[in-house]
Amino acid sequence: MDLFEDGNGDDQPGNNTPEFSVSEISGAVKKSIESEFGFVRVRGEVGRVSRPRSGHLYLDLKDDRAVLAGIIWKGRAVALAQQPEEGMEVVATGKLTTFPGQSKYQIIIEDIAPAGAGALMAMLEKRKAQLASEGLFAPERKKPLPFLPEIIGVVTSPSGAVIRDILHRLQDRFPRKVLVWPVAVQGAKSAPEVAAAINGFNQLTPGGALPRPDLLIVARGGGSIEDLWGFNEEVVARAAAASEIPLISAVGHETDTTLIDFVSDKRAPTPTAAAELAVPVRMDLLAWVEQQQERLTRALAGGVETRKQRVRDLGRALPRPLDLTQNARQRLDGLDERLPLALRAAAGKKAIQLANAGLRPGVLMRGLADNRRRLNDLSRRLHPDLAQRVCTQSQDRLGTLLRRLSDRAGRQQAERAARLDSLDRLRETLGYRETLKRGYAVVRGDGAVVTGTKAARAATAIEIEFADGKLALGGKAKTGKPKPDEQGNLF
Repeated sequence: MDLFEDGNGDDQPGNNTPEFSVSEISGAVKKSIESEFGFVRVRGEVGRVSRPRSGHLYLDLKDDRAVLAGIIWKGRAVALAQQPEEGMEVVATGKLTTFPGQSKYQIIIEDIAPAGAGALMAMLEKRKAQLASEGLFAPERKKPLPFLPEIIGVVTSPSGAVIRDILHRLQDRFPRKVLVWPVAVQGAKSAPEVAAAINGFNQLTPGGALPRPDLLIVARGGGSIEDLWGFNEEVVARAAAASEIPLISAVGHETDTTLIDFVSDKRAPTPTAAAELAVPVRMDLLAWVEQQQERLTRALAGGVETRKQRVRDLGRALPRPLDLTQNARQRLDGLDERLPLALRAAAGKKAIQLANAGLRPGVLMRGLADNRRRLNDLSRRLHPDLAQRVCTQSQDRLGTLLRRLSDRAGRQQAERAARLDSLDRLRETLGYRETLKRGYAVVRGDGAVVTGTKAARAATAIEIEFADGKLALGGKAKTGKPKPDEQGNLF
């Protein structure tokens, strides 16, 4: 029996209106709404969005005249391809029901999707403006790519053609070690897995068992905006911006643009282009090295030749070594001639100074006698005791001075005697007698030194002086052959 037809009436006479409890009314309304509408598709703008710790998602769907409360249970919320955001125009599919606890009706949403590409683009522009206001797109935040990375980390699907294109291109250009982090590149799991892969690569230890990459490539093939939406999620964009490893984004084709392209350090139009940006061409590098080596060789050879020519030019401007030493040699010869005379003059001067020295013993004795006479005169004039003391003190001082003078005179006399001996030895060394000891002889003719055969023939008497004595040869030197019984001429 229907509640609105056969309810219990009022016992008061004249009143036929049925009476119901609150729960009965709420149950009837719930049954009526659920049976009348069932599953529906509702188009509207997302209003308030709430995500409590339970994991359920509460939101409002509204238009310009009404608001409809909506619930997405936890199991369905995590599986949504696009999470609803405030201001987003969506189409929600679900079942209308009521919530008796608050006397309101609501929709239990099973699926929710943006209402066309226009809604997705509007939401994308909103996210883009928010991230740009935080400075995540600033050029100064971009990190330079390494010239030749040792290890390259690739975040992509392991089963698609993208990874094969990247590996093939790297093998052609410059083979490098590649670490692949497999992720879903489409669907609800795409965004969290891509963000986790970027963060995971950054947490690796450089040089560890699994080394940290020097460069990251996030790649995916082309597709619709819905297929690429995972790379427009805020969690992916923030993970790419926070990456300490330089990152290249290669999502979609050249005309496709996602949020990760704006925050990455470099955008590649295709995954193949990302591999080309990652490494240089090995053969080009080898050719460049050879060119630099040739340039270096030519530069070194040219520099050496230029310096050789410079040395030759400077050599022509320099005087001959003989010219440089000629004046010095002449001065040396002049000094050599003056040296014996200078030594003899110095020795004579020192001898005169020594003879006139004021500290000779005779002079000292005369000074001592004068002092004694003066002392005797003073002693006669002084008191005997005082005179005795003064005399004693004077004698002590006089004895001290006498000893000092004697010592000093003896040292000076010894020093001057030693210097005189040295000068005498030098004189003898420079004299001709020392030369005679080395096997030479002096020839004199008529008392004069003979230096040639002509003077010897003209001399009436010849005398030869050796180191140990002289040998006289009488008679004038004669020319011609000697007689058999006649001694021949020495010359």
